[in-house]
Amino acid sequence: MGRPRTPLLDRERITTTALELVDEQGDFSVPQIARRLGTQTASVYHHVDGRDGIVELLRERVCDAIDGGTLDRDPWDAAMAAWARSYRAAFAAHPRAIPLLTTSPVRAPKVLLQYERAVGLLLDAGFALPDVMPVIIALENLVLGSALDMAAPEAMWELADETATPRLADALAAFGDGRADAAFELALAGYLAHCRKLLNTP
Repeated sequence: MGRPRTPLLDRERITTTALELVDEQGDFSVPQIARRLGTQTASVYHHVDGRDGIVELLRERVCDAIDGGTLDRDPWDAAMAAWARSYRAAFAAHPRAIPLLTTSPVRAPKVLLQYERAVGLLLDAGFALPDVMPVIIALENLVLGSALDMAAPEAMWELADETATPRLADALAAFGDGRADAAFELALAGYLAHCRKLLNTP
């Protein structure tokens, strides 16, 4: 028998399987990937640089959904707002990957290049070099927190007795649907307002 036309195991299949496991259970193991792909654990290691390598493949896969072209927009604040919305959507599709990806260093070259573009955007806009990373990290905190919020139930407060918390009951009734989106846009507007003030402070 000759070799199959399509390889039985490659980095794409490993990444897809790992992401399926993360979406299902919040984590993965290399033996789990091997079992799901019907191969040996050693065969998986032949294609990737251990568990850390798979984590970076997951980071690349999730971040591929972020539209890096948003960073080419003008002015800078419109670019950052568009990047934030795209970034949020990409991670909202895989919220259980967030704890995994935020607790390991970013090494994936494609992802680092997107940060490079964000840094360049802010420097070209006139931000002081010491302010650049806090501005980017603050945006990530906002985006990733909101992506997790999107995975939460729409009704996060269950009031067994509305008479015990009448003002909370009224506030919830007045709010309506779209809690996560409204909260994100409010926080994003406040973030951008602060960044504009920071940029214009001598």
